[in-house]
Amino acid sequence: QVQLVESGGGLVQPGGSLRLSCAASVSIFSINAMRWYRQAPGKQREFVAVMASGGSTNYPNSVKGRFTISRDNAKNTVYLQMNSLKPEDTAVYYCNALVRTKDYWGQGTQVTVSS
Repeated sequence: QVQLVESGGGLVQPGGSLRLSCAASVSIFSINAMRWYRQAPGKQREFVAVMASGGSTNYPNSVKGRFTISRDNAKNTVYLQMNSLKPEDTAVYYCNALVRTKDYWGQGTQVTVSS
């Protein structure tokens, strides 16, 4: 069983930045891939970023160049640095871990971009 705890959400003005954290209850080296997703009200959950165990990353065009996924192996924590935030980035952000063939999810953290 893997537990994921997100933190770092909040209210930010357009153009601002936030850093989300996702702390895993197991060694990050046992996780095949860590992903961030988001879900806005009335919309489907959307992929935001992924970091594979080897360190490779990928992003959709909607956040590429603005969001960066990184990790701290010693803390078993993955981060999502979000810059140049837009109102359309408003959503609940979820951390996801793929361990072998099983997916684990965090509880989500709210990000609101508004003036």
